Amino acid sequence: MKLFNVKLLTITCEILAQKNILEILDKHEITGYTTYEVDGNGARGVRGQGLKNEKNVKVEVIMREEKLSDIVEEISRTLFANFAIVLYVTDVGVVRPEKF
Repeated sequence: MKLFNVKLLTITCEILAQKNILEILDKHEITGYTTYEVDGNGARGVRGQGLKNEKNVKVEVIMREEKLSDIVEEISRTLFANFAIVLYVTDVGVVRPEKF
């Protein structure tokens, strides 16, 4: 089995930032992603166990490296100052590279 190298962009953010994140992905023609609600504890205390607007979400996107830096730069520039966001990138191997 042949694996093809791509990137996994993982963004954990407060739910209020989710719409902005998805708009940025759409702007950069990223059509596939996975989102889910998550709980956790960090610099802003325990999150995800209170009101709906206090929840956290995780957005995962598998993409080719060519689009990655522009997306990370835009999220960093436009959202980091106003929202709790943790963003990281991982190298992953996929079987069907045409999907990304």
